[in-house]
Amino acid sequence: MFGRRGASSGTPVSRPQDTAVAAPDVRVDPAPANPAPAAAPPPPSAPPPAPAAPTPAAPAKPATRRSDDYYATKASIFNALVEAIDLSMLTRMSAEDAREEIRDVVNDIIALKNVVMSISEQEDLLEDICNDVLGYGPLEPLLARDDIADIMVNGADTVYIETEGQMQQTSVRFRDNKQLMNICQRIVSQVGRRVDEASPICDARLPDGSRVNVIAPPLAIDGPTLTIRKFKKDKLTLKQLVQFGSITPEGATILEIIGRSRCNVLISGGTGSGKTTLLNCLTAYIDLTERIITCEDSAELQLQQPHVVRLETRPPNLEGEGEVTMRDLVKNCLRMRPERIIVGEVRGPEALDLLQAMNTGHDGSMGTLHANSPREALSRIESMITMGGFSLPSRTLREMIVASIDVIVQAQRLRDGSRRITHVTEVVGMEGDVIITQDIFVYDLMGEDANGRLLGRHRSTGIGRPKFWEKARYFGEEHRLSAALDAAEVSELGHV
Repeated sequence: MFGRRGASSGTPVSRPQDTAVAAPDVRVDPAPANPAPAAAPPPPSAPPPAPAAPTPAAPAKPATRRSDDYYATKASIFNALVEAIDLSMLTRMSAEDAREEIRDVVNDIIALKNVVMSISEQEDLLEDICNDVLGYGPLEPLLARDDIADIMVNGADTVYIETEGQMQQTSVRFRDNKQLMNICQRIVSQVGRRVDEASPICDARLPDGSRVNVIAPPLAIDGPTLTIRKFKKDKLTLKQLVQFGSITPEGATILEIIGRSRCNVLISGGTGSGKTTLLNCLTAYIDLTERIITCEDSAELQLQQPHVVRLETRPPNLEGEGEVTMRDLVKNCLRMRPERIIVGEVRGPEALDLLQAMNTGHDGSMGTLHANSPREALSRIESMITMGGFSLPSRTLREMIVASIDVIVQAQRLRDGSRRITHVTEVVGMEGDVIITQDIFVYDLMGEDANGRLLGRHRSTGIGRPKFWEKARYFGEEHRLSAALDAAEVSELGHV
């Protein structure tokens, strides 16, 4: 068990950079047991929104006042730990056993060095060192919180989070940019990728599917920049979106029918608008017997069906070879006998392959793209195909779009941080060279309350029988669809 650190080349090499990391980050997180007496200890679990308000300010002050002594003590103990324990042995142990082993050795070191510290400080120190050796250092407490949507690290000394739709700065910090870079490399190496001066931009993911983007110097001038889009441990459902006000119950029923009836769906929205979350919600209504193939840059979709094949793109190697693009994946999955194809994000010429798949027997396929309205989403599809080098006439492209896409669902992040489904729009056909669409649901802003929260309502446009009615009837959903449309009209009359 005990041995020299030279025996473990992977983990220990990066860990000595972690020696002075983490008192402030433990105080930001209310989830651990001991670290945060000043930061709202009552909440026993991550989801409650209460910790969001006190997090940015109160914990940072005491941590800063004692950080130098704390970090010096931690550095001394960490170095002694690296010399005393064979870290490579930890990789063959369970996480709980490895953590207990580290805690036992650190406690022995503290006793041998006659380090004087309170029980609370000692627990902080033990937790920090365990996080450095086994996890992602100062990020661990933030990753444990389920109320955080995004973690944004702008260099070693600046970490922001988004919680409850609001951005706030935390007191989390890294010892230096070298330690931050080590953690970035640790994250991306887990999915077979790299980040360095030769390849300073990298997309990756955490084991739970959270999306990670790293951009390193020299492109990031003030130090490595790490952005993590976290996923909730409990997957959101359409029912929860109704509770949040993102859509009405009638609108949720229509979306459910759209998912069940194998409509080809495009989910459009801006960055952070909830496109992937909505895509996960819609895929929940895919039949359990269907074979689904997903194509993503970083695998983050959380499908619950048993027959799912997940494909992920691959960047080029150091020689610039071996790249596998999204288009390669979409073209290949057509040979894999898919019943539905799900593209995590359409951003290039793979749009043409997705349209062809939708139009050649793979009904119910879905994808997301960045656009600010359903009409703009259609234009973006056309532009992406054109920029991919395909010299198809505009009318031909638009005819293909009309024949392929049934419904566009528009998501938007409003300025108060809330997320709403603003349009459920179907593609009807063409008049001349113009694609004709009709809205089934739209969201109207009506003002804001005294706390600055935006007020609005979802409004039915009164479509009696949408174009996808026949698909719904084929799958036995026409009565539910009719009831939902009627209920939406009644609800609308109640608002007038």
